[in-house]
Amino acid sequence: MAKSASFGVMHLGIAFGVSYALTGSVAVAGAITVVEPVCNTVAHYFFDRWWDARHPRSATAALAAAAPAG
Repeated sequence: MAKSASFGVMHLGIAFGVSYALTGSVAVAGAITVVEPVCNTVAHYFFDRWWDARHPRSATAALAAAAPAG
C-alpha cells in the first residue's frame, strides 16, 4: 500500500510540474492535476468492463475466486 501511495503522490507531482511547465499557470496546472486522474479512473472502470467481457475467466478460476477463504 505504501508503494502505491507514494507512486500516486509522485504521479500528481509530475502531472503538476509538467502542466505548470507547459502553461505557466498554477491554476491550470492544478486543474489538470486533479482532472487527469479522475478521467483515468473513469476510463479504467470502462476498460476493465470491456476487458472482462473479452477475456472471461475460466469456470475453475471463477469458482476459486468465489470460494470462502479459510
